[in-house]
Amino acid sequence: MEPLFTNRVANSGLVTLNLEEFIHAGERVLYDIKDNLFHGLILREKDFREFIKTHDWTQYDGQNVAIVCSADAIVPTWAYMLLAIKLQNHAHRYVFGDLGALEQSLFEEAIAGLDAEEYRDAKVVVKGCGDKPVPTFAYVAIMQKLLPVTSSIMYGEPCSTVPLYKKPKAAVAAE
Repeated sequence: MEPLFTNRVANSGLVTLNLEEFIHAGERVLYDIKDNLFHGLILREKDFREFIKTHDWTQYDGQNVAIVCSADAIVPTWAYMLLAIKLQNHAHRYVFGDLGALEQSLFEEAIAGLDAEEYRDAKVVVKGCGDKPVPTFAYVAIMQKLLPVTSSIMYGEPCSTVPLYKKPKAAVAAE
């Protein structure tokens, strides 16, 4: 007896890519250099170097750190470079910028690690909704990674997709 219903989604060969899986699990920390400013106005080299030597950098082990200065002060570039030196052996990732810049850096790292060849000639659905927010730039970045290799890309859920890209027939015939 034939089944009453055919699961066309299961038989479609679609590959679902969930960008939520690219969210790094590590804690995000904002390091504000304003706390190192003398009277909230200026960074004194001697004091800052002493801080760099004596600060407990192990508290950043495995964390993701965004480095900013929220005060309206002139901070020399070398100060940020000294912070980077100390964070290098402790933080998973560190960036100059706010938490948004940190999140972008983490997604870029994850997407760069994706083997695009696993999606060669695949029909890919980039999952559109979930439990965790995925920034828009991650969707743009995944397109850059997948467009050269996939046969088609859709957005949404396998049962309800928005078609975005289909490899031109001339490109398919040339292969």
